[in-house]
Amino acid sequence: MAKINESYEAMVIFSSKLDEDGFNALSAKFNDMIEANAENVERNDWGKRKLAYAINYETEGTYVLWTFTAKPDFPAELERILKITDGVIRFLITVK
Repeated sequence: MAKINESYEAMVIFSSKLDEDGFNALSAKFNDMIEANAENVERNDWGKRKLAYAINYETEGTYVLWTFTAKPDFPAELERILKITDGVIRFLITVK
């Protein structure tokens, strides 16, 4: 029998090229999407940090960590949207 809900963590690194309004709009978009499709949503802003290595000639990124409980099909959809969104440098979604 498949699990109904699973706990997940989503770490997203946003581009440092985004201004404050751009970052707020983009992170709010993902926050609204996660809150609409998941339960027990917690958001933890880590702020701007130096990357271990340059990604697309960028050496800094703004980190945001979401923890949530959702059905197994939602993380795949979230990953699909993160892949095609400009302003997202890297992301990782894991089962907690």
